Amino acid sequence: MSSLVEPFTVSFVVRALVGGVLLAGVCALVGVWVIARGMTFLGEAMSHGMLPGVALASILGGNLVVGAAASAFAMAAGVNALRHSREFGRDTGIGLLFVGMLSVGVIIVSHSRSFATDLTAFLFGDVLAIQRPDLLLLGGAVTVVAAVTAACYRPFLALTFDPRKARTLGLRPDLANAVMLALLTLTMAVGFSVVGTLLAFGMLIAPSAAALLVARRLPAVMLTSFVLGAAAVVLGLWISWYAATAAGATIAAVAVLIFFVTLAARRITTAVRHLRSHVSAPIADPPLRGSS
Repeated sequence: MSSLVEPFTVSFVVRALVGGVLLAGVCALVGVWVIARGMTFLGEAMSHGMLPGVALASILGGNLVVGAAASAFAMAAGVNALRHSREFGRDTGIGLLFVGMLSVGVIIVSHSRSFATDLTAFLFGDVLAIQRPDLLLLGGAVTVVAAVTAACYRPFLALTFDPRKARTLGLRPDLANAVMLALLTLTMAVGFSVVGTLLAFGMLIAPSAAALLVARRLPAVMLTSFVLGAAAVVLGLWISWYAATAAGATIAAVAVLIFFVTLAARRITTAVRHLRSHVSAPIADPPLRGSS
């Protein structure tokens, strides 16, 4: 029993645990909308599109989270401006902005010889280096995202399932879409400071995708996503402590593993139910010979 709790008696692991659980809360509230609206590619593109802002903030000695948020906001604004374009599809616009922002970031990085270490931290983060200000930032993000999600639940729901009906109901889908993009921007900007951009994207998608396999109503999906994300944080930190692996990467890997385990369990359960329904179905008597 002592071996189970030993890692969580160390102060920096406890801070990582609290930070990871807070991040799981933010990602649970936003990730469900991202998947339900088919915005997964946008989330991936945004995670890389933050590089220019982070690079500039690092070189100029500014706040990395502010730089990431500014870069992500610029990309979100570009995506929102191009989403109604008739010349090309939405994914094309996202892809072009993704490549453009990433290219600008690499150009900025190439002018700084000392940015290699910072780039590694940007991509993969260091969850064990979380400090009290980071926890306050995450706590503030959870509060803001939860408040906005509660206030905009009906517009978000209508926008997700039927944007045209949302417009007829006067729910202003364009504004709801902009607010949703702002929440995604905030989540990715805050998440990168905890586990890096690539791993923050994993925490955004994997628990929510797994939750959608086991729950139907969106509030239940969000709660399930939070529980699964928090479980990934606990298991990831515990495994990384004894296996001497990178904590952030281990957390993200556990989150993805939970998704595939949930998917396998769902498929097995569905197959068993299908088999039982065939076994319990009544067998019709064969027709008698000579019957008309």
